[in-house]
Amino acid sequence: MQAVIDACRSGRICAAPAIVISNNRDSGALERAKREGIPGHCLNTTSHPDPDRLDTAIADTLQRYRADFVILAGYMKKVGPRTLKAFPNRIVNIHPALLPRYGGQGMYGTRVHEAVLAAGERETGVTIHLVDELYDHGAILAQQKVVVLPDDTPESLSARVLETEHALLVETVAGLVSGKIPLPGP
Repeated sequence: MQAVIDACRSGRICAAPAIVISNNRDSGALERAKREGIPGHCLNTTSHPDPDRLDTAIADTLQRYRADFVILAGYMKKVGPRTLKAFPNRIVNIHPALLPRYGGQGMYGTRVHEAVLAAGERETGVTIHLVDELYDHGAILAQQKVVVLPDDTPESLSARVLETEHALLVETVAGLVSGKIPLPGP
């Protein structure tokens, strides 16, 4: 998230962050948003126990702040149908592998890197994709490879992938905002 905020502030991305929503009240994202002067809201199953109402609250909040794109950074929940409908082909996710490999429900963070290493892969990478109703399934916007080193651990691989994630996310969001990366039709 910080990489995108910094790129917006520097003019590398010609946009401004409208809002940060987290499902974790104690998340670093909400603290960072506050520090950066970006509105932040915690919306979760505690504030909205009914999944449909939570989905509506998320969509309504994003619309109230006039978000053009939604970037999922560290958000591990499935996006609800109301939010998907409100932002068709405008919700972007970052995944720490070269999809379609090592994606799907439960495949995030260290789990992905452990699976890559267990399979003996020589490369992994980062995927930026549009979000649809399935986990890690939407149209791929960008991918970048990361070499798996012989002595890699899940932690060392994760650190290199994360570095690539930040750079590729900024590049992709800048391309989306400028129109250089075309979006598929509705």
